Amino acid sequence: MKKLLQSYLVHPLAREIDIDSPDATATKSRIIQSKLFLKNFYKDCYRSIIRRIPEDVDGTVVEIGSGAGFLKNYLADLVTSEILSVPSVDIVFDAQSLPFRRSCLRAIVMVDVFHHLPDVISFLRDAIECVQPGGTIVMVEPWITRWSYFIYRFFHQEPINQRAEQWSFPGKGPLSSANSALPWIVFQRDRQRFKNDFPGWHIEEIKLDYPFSYLVSGGLSYRSLAPGNLFGVFRRFEKLFQPIMGSVAMFAKITLRRVPKS
Repeated sequence: MKKLLQSYLVHPLAREIDIDSPDATATKSRIIQSKLFLKNFYKDCYRSIIRRIPEDVDGTVVEIGSGAGFLKNYLADLVTSEILSVPSVDIVFDAQSLPFRRSCLRAIVMVDVFHHLPDVISFLRDAIECVQPGGTIVMVEPWITRWSYFIYRFFHQEPINQRAEQWSFPGKGPLSSANSALPWIVFQRDRQRFKNDFPGWHIEEIKLDYPFSYLVSGGLSYRSLAPGNLFGVFRRFEKLFQPIMGSVAMFAKITLRRVPKS
């Protein structure tokens, strides 16, 4: 089935892409800009992120894994970053070793990045030092439900292992390494461990969402299955599934709040 989808639905620009190459960022940007439904999906993610950035905390807002995204269009003072040297970002660094001074950040934001970090423990520890008390980490990440596991397992190119005992995985390529189940593992399955190991972070919100819209968009690999002007219709349709979102959501909007040291 996966090979059949790739034959008929794969996006032409995605056929020869080397995801770990810096050149892939420009190609992914072209894909997003050429697919209005996917672009609208990102806009919706960005609006939800901006609403969760605290206004009563001083400091810089840093986006990790900015890559082909365009959040800076809506947040002018945003500092963009990437692990690879690409012309579209402000700074280059590995999120597992944050290059910021103590308590200088108001928020760290990201879309589809956390599950690509081979060592999220190092990231979370560094972020505690860099983010101001009251500041946040806001992310939109894949989430494990009955529906999403089926899709991610059989139709998505990234690895998924919801039974992984560790919060880490071998780092192969800087962008291709992943475990799509990692956000669910850390913030749901192993929530008590997270609370014990990271008392400086409070899980303020996990809002499950997007059971169909990203799938319909085709993501960065496949053609869109609907025109972009129908995105709003799909979003209204998705909201009807709110009572059972725990079974059908494909993503989670996760907000961590930095609490003061006791």
